Amino acid sequence: MLAVASAIVVLGAGVTAAAPLGGRGGDWPTWQKDLSGSRHNAAERRLTPRNVDGLRLKWAFAYPRTDSPLPVRSQPAVVGGTVYFGGPDGKFYARDAKTGQERWSFDLGAVDPGAKPRPAVPWDGPSVSGGKVYFGDVRGYVYALEQRTGRLVWAKDIDTHGAGTVTSSPLVHDGRVYVGISSGENSLNSPDGTSDDPNYPCCTFRGHLDALDAETGELVWRHYTVPEPQAVGTWPSGATRYEPSGAGVWSSPVIDPRSGTLYVGTGQLYTGTTGDFDTLLALDHRTGAVKWRNQVTRADTWRLLCNQPNQEGYCPGLQDGSALDYDIGATPNLFSVNGRALVGVGQKLGVYHVFDATTGEVVWRRQLGLPIPGSGFGGIQWGSSFDGHRLYIATYFADPGKVFALDPADGDVLWETPNPADGCTTGGAAEHPDLCTLAHGPGVTSSPGVVYEGSNDGKLRAYSARDGQVLWTYDTLRDFTGVNGLPGRGGAIGGTGGGAVVSDGMVYVQAGYWPTYPNPHGSVLLAFGL
Repeated sequence: MLAVASAIVVLGAGVTAAAPLGGRGGDWPTWQKDLSGSRHNAAERRLTPRNVDGLRLKWAFAYPRTDSPLPVRSQPAVVGGTVYFGGPDGKFYARDAKTGQERWSFDLGAVDPGAKPRPAVPWDGPSVSGGKVYFGDVRGYVYALEQRTGRLVWAKDIDTHGAGTVTSSPLVHDGRVYVGISSGENSLNSPDGTSDDPNYPCCTFRGHLDALDAETGELVWRHYTVPEPQAVGTWPSGATRYEPSGAGVWSSPVIDPRSGTLYVGTGQLYTGTTGDFDTLLALDHRTGAVKWRNQVTRADTWRLLCNQPNQEGYCPGLQDGSALDYDIGATPNLFSVNGRALVGVGQKLGVYHVFDATTGEVVWRRQLGLPIPGSGFGGIQWGSSFDGHRLYIATYFADPGKVFALDPADGDVLWETPNPADGCTTGGAAEHPDLCTLAHGPGVTSSPGVVYEGSNDGKLRAYSARDGQVLWTYDTLRDFTGVNGLPGRGGAIGGTGGGAVVSDGMVYVQAGYWPTYPNPHGSVLLAFGL
């Protein structure tokens, strides 16, 4: 039987779910919610299917308008009555969870200013553990702040490559911080991932998953997803060509402490054909040694140039059909069915895969979204939720995106609810039909009886876990006055920052992701309650 905490709750039909981690059961301390990646708050009792339509905005926090094109994407953590989150303004905040009153803030720009050309902006969701708050930024730094005061404990540049970035939200366990590294080198062809140059000698980035000492930030072990890139010739421009490269770790890991196994997914290659790309990895959490790997796509070498005309010379995958962009960008879910430990994960191909957690053997697969070669936008982007009874999974650009409930034993679809057809014709999105799409980018969240998911149409919705009926809708594409005195406006809900967080009768969400709606102000964090 799978265990991710000190106890297992038996829920019937042979399905088990993790008991809450230590501390207040209603807290939401990390992006994954718990070690198993459930994204489910079993301790939530105030919000129910009967009253969730009574949710009202309690407070908003508005970010200052900046010249940076970076969207808001730092999903909050809520621990002990405080909400912790990062903003596109390069600051990290702690606020009273009920009122939004300031506790403290921290300016990332004060750490090694000018060391890298990319901005010091929080780029993932924080993890709160052991009196510290851990998170990463666009530059590839990981930070530990004192939870009570916001004082910097340590900051580490964990990837010397100029384009390296941290989108993986840390997971803290047994005195270590586990976090993945991805990059923008394949999207903007330059050594720092900030400009586009076809003459750039692509590519030299190597994805990796790191284990850091939680007290000092020192590297304990590292697993690279590709071998060291080697010069193998030239591109049509004459620039040096390196292979293999890429396979960034975009997603956040999960851990089964009983077996000592860490699970994490990887992205596509930038160049070459070898490495742990599009792979679910099972690693020994103490050493980083590979226990097993399951590669769900056999060939996937993609960079942004593959989406531009007449670029075959820079994108060999266009010729053989392997330029797919079918990452595993989603965080896995650990669960058990009839005593068998399983691990499931969504892929941008649109498939949710379930493996035996011990051996990596495929147990079942379910196609939920239409594959879109060269973008991966038709599939599953960031993460799914498991409430002990069902898996809840959402699809992105799937014409339209849908929210699904699946039987964890065999993947049977129990219900599916399309993004409502009026999503782009009502609310603020109605003014921007050229930008609005019926697509679900965020990780799915659940509490007993309720499923939460946001959309590119700017709306956060609550669904019935029983039948998928929409119980509540809130349009964020409007103007707000923040508790910090600034004006703000919502927008698309997506990416790592878009997943709803449910804690102690409140729901929190960041609004202002891509696609970018016109906004004369800054984006917002919104807090709802009954």
